[in-house]
Amino acid sequence: MSSTTTTTNAPAAQPPYYERHIFFCLNERKGGEDSCAVHDAQAGFDRCKSRVKAAGLAGVGKVRVNKAGCLDRCAGGPVAVVYPEGTWYTFVDASDIDEIVDSHLQNGRVVERLLLPPDVGR
Repeated sequence: MSSTTTTTNAPAAQPPYYERHIFFCLNERKGGEDSCAVHDAQAGFDRCKSRVKAAGLAGVGKVRVNKAGCLDRCAGGPVAVVYPEGTWYTFVDASDIDEIVDSHLQNGRVVERLLLPPDVGR
């Protein structure tokens, strides 16, 4: 009886390039349709980017803050989504962004009060 040894050459799992990635919808729809841009999403993006940098959270192995086109959840705008968790947020002002940075991006704790309900779409 012969024994068979299976060898795989699969690469070892590598840590993600970024621990967390947050995308802000900055889309502006034409013709007066509701969109994140009309709810000052740019201010939220700018605030998040500066807070992440100031906290030393930016860079490889840490957090990346990105602009996104339409994320197709306009009715809840402005919206942002954090990956790898896939956590969707809506926000109103700078204090909401600060809470997302301090709680979720820095400490991995979801900000329940800012969660976008799952049934909110376009």
